[in-house]
Amino acid sequence: MNKIYYLNSCNTCTRIINELNLPEDFQRQDIKTEPITEQQIEDMHELTGSYENLFSKRARLYKELGLKEKSLTESDYKTYILEHYTFLKRPVLLVNNQIFIGNSKKTVEAAKLAIHQS
Repeated sequence: MNKIYYLNSCNTCTRIINELNLPEDFQRQDIKTEPITEQQIEDMHELTGSYENLFSKRARLYKELGLKEKSLTESDYKTYILEHYTFLKRPVLLVNNQIFIGNSKKTVEAAKLAIHQS
């Protein structure tokens, strides 16, 4: 299954989606209107091996809740991601059993290659 988890109101996500030129059969999930499920986050974790890799430390709530000063566990990262959509690093792309997390130029280029190689 090829899928992108994104935030529709995020300009960076919108730019990346346009840049990736996603095929019609690519599933899209706006995590604000359709929150990620525990099964989905566990599937992502299986591919990346870490909830921390999926966690956005740029989220406004990260600072507001003082999480920077806390020592978070893998379980904490998972819980926060499930509690509020802004904690998922965006976008997350699942392409042919590969995962691409975030918006770095290198990640987006790798995702683009994976999407269009098949």
